[in-house]
Amino acid sequence: MAGFGFSNSPAFSRDPQRAAQLQQSGGYVTGQTYAPQQGQGPAQPQGSGQQGYGQQGYAQPGAPTPEQLGSMYERPSATSADTGRLTYDNVIRKTVVTLGAVATTFLLQMALFLTGNGTIMQGLMWVGLVVGLVLGLVNAFKREPSAPLVLAYAAAQGLAVGGISVLFEYGFGGQYSGIILQALLGTASVFAATLVLYAFRIVRVTPKFTRFFFIIMIAYALFSVVNLVLMWTGINQEPFGLRSATIFGIPIGLGLGLLAVALGAYSLMLDFNNVEIGVQRGVPAKYGWQAAFGITATIIWLYVEILRILAILRGN
Repeated sequence: MAGFGFSNSPAFSRDPQRAAQLQQSGGYVTGQTYAPQQGQGPAQPQGSGQQGYGQQGYAQPGAPTPEQLGSMYERPSATSADTGRLTYDNVIRKTVVTLGAVATTFLLQMALFLTGNGTIMQGLMWVGLVVGLVLGLVNAFKREPSAPLVLAYAAAQGLAVGGISVLFEYGFGGQYSGIILQALLGTASVFAATLVLYAFRIVRVTPKFTRFFFIIMIAYALFSVVNLVLMWTGINQEPFGLRSATIFGIPIGLGLGLLAVALGAYSLMLDFNNVEIGVQRGVPAKYGWQAAFGITATIIWLYVEILRILAILRGN
């Protein structure tokens, strides 16, 4: 949610002082052009002010010939991938792998239910909920990304979301049959629309709008926690808790769900913006895992909200 995977990393921070922490420690370099040489160590930035060969009027031992120098300068500048920096392709690949882990355990839950192992499926669902929550917090507040932890989080979320989805799809007397496909299509549509809106700058990420967004997010999170507690304690026994209440015959959950989808869409824009900041700053490629975690967490949140909207609509 809302830059969930970027919250504690100076690499993606909008605060110049926090970003400078990583730059000063040698974590990344900005504004430099690199030309790596074969058989040598890490490339040195060009134009770094180092003393060149032959400045004293005599040949240095082992100095390259004019032909070698010409060949070196004719080489194309190194790309971000060559210098080990974050690229959009890097983020896309890692996000696909992370979503693949979600899909794998999601399908596992479906297979368990269809083969008559519903009890095991529900047990794994609760394990996924707890482990996913813990690993989500760990990954969100971890300063250095960890690929195994990100993939473990994705697998746990697949167990949790897969179990919930299977219960809706095949339970309740078939009332919600087909809801998984509908929720997936809805999530993909929101993701595609958000990407277009961000890419063409139709909707912009601004500090003022982001502050307003976080205020609404906090209020929505508090409501969700209170609603969950009321449902777990049995004080409210409606299928969706307070969301099942109606105003003029319209479920409150429908309006809240649409608000949550709008929040999720802006959260995706924040994720895209954080990735863009990281690429521009030239942060290390390892931070692609942090970006993949943030985007995956937001997509899962969107899916759950859309699944709930569809269930409320079809239940009424």
